[in-house]
Amino acid sequence: MNTGKVAVSGWWLRPAPWHAWAALGVVLLATVVRVGLRDPDGGMDNAIVVRAAEAWLEGRSPYADRHFLYLPGAVLAAVPQTLLPESVVRYLVPTGVTASLVVGWGCALRIYAVEWRSRFAVLGLLALTLGFAPFVHLVELGNWTVASAAVLPLALLLVCRGKWVAAGLVIGAAVAVKPLLAPVVLLFVFARRWRALGGAVLVPVVVSAGSALFMPDPAGFFTRTLPFLLRGDDSFVRLYEASPAAVLPRLGVPQGAATLLALGAAGAGVWCAWRRWRAGGGPRELRVVETAVMLMLAAFLVSRPSYDHYLLVVVPLLLAGVLVPGSAARGKWFWLALVPQVPGFDWPWLDAGTRRAFRDAVTLCVLAFAVARSCVRPGAVGQDGAEPPEAMESAVPVSRAAF
Repeated sequence: MNTGKVAVSGWWLRPAPWHAWAALGVVLLATVVRVGLRDPDGGMDNAIVVRAAEAWLEGRSPYADRHFLYLPGAVLAAVPQTLLPESVVRYLVPTGVTASLVVGWGCALRIYAVEWRSRFAVLGLLALTLGFAPFVHLVELGNWTVASAAVLPLALLLVCRGKWVAAGLVIGAAVAVKPLLAPVVLLFVFARRWRALGGAVLVPVVVSAGSALFMPDPAGFFTRTLPFLLRGDDSFVRLYEASPAAVLPRLGVPQGAATLLALGAAGAGVWCAWRRWRAGGGPRELRVVETAVMLMLAAFLVSRPSYDHYLLVVVPLLLAGVLVPGSAARGKWFWLALVPQVPGFDWPWLDAGTRRAFRDAVTLCVLAFAVARSCVRPGAVGQDGAEPPEAMESAVPVSRAAF
């Protein structure tokens, strides 16, 4: 046994000192206050949802705004914000977004049995806040992607503990607001967990149908939003999309060819996820996380839109497993993928906000490659020690001895 590695891992798992907690608290508080002072509506993306709720309260269709890309359930969920004064909303929204990201990080840590009071928990969250640009971007925008960033780690934690139906219901609740986590339902298909799949599908269907009945335009999501997305959004939205289907045409690639390349990459990603699940090698927690993350990255490669803050749904899950041997976060490609997201560094010709999508596309593609490579590596797909999917009845979190 390599005692050096054990000693290093042991240092990360010890309780964090008070000054580390103090530094984290100051950074998070400063982020919230800065956003609150600058954005009175809680962020540009949050304002879109709130305006949709206000339109509904006034008897107008929330889908008249083509940039409102959410399901009907989000309209009702945003109503409480319309009743609050601006002085409360401007600080409440960034506080809620930050708190949700912290909860998601905590759930990701618990998947691997890492204590939230550990040095790794505190310093890892500090690194995400200061060293990963999408974290602050998400807080600044107030985008409701944060619900998916918090819910996916929680759902995978439930899966690792054998609570498949609960995981399905949690995923369904998130999809009812924003359908970002819809690709994860394939995990239930791979595992043949039909009751969990039913919950993940039934909850958003019931919530959306029930909410749509109160809308002046019940089918607005299908008659306005979906056609808008299928047309490739508009010229403004397209500038910030990280999907190869949106970025490659800006480099001169024909749209049809770019779409086919993106579809091919997404299909390969789904195949890698399926292979990772069926092979079953390695720790159970890595099997669950890598399968789910690969499904999400495959969707991001082809979805329109696909923004940089979508990475907050998958990166914390991968980073939380860096202490586990064989995890994707231990590979060089994972860390290379994050380089374009380091804040404070000016990239030649890519410094303009409208060109940031090129950097985000590099991160997305390299990260997808890193996880796909991990999914098909010999240690993950080898037959020795492989478990059938049916063995996931009650997975026990990996012990600290594994670190």
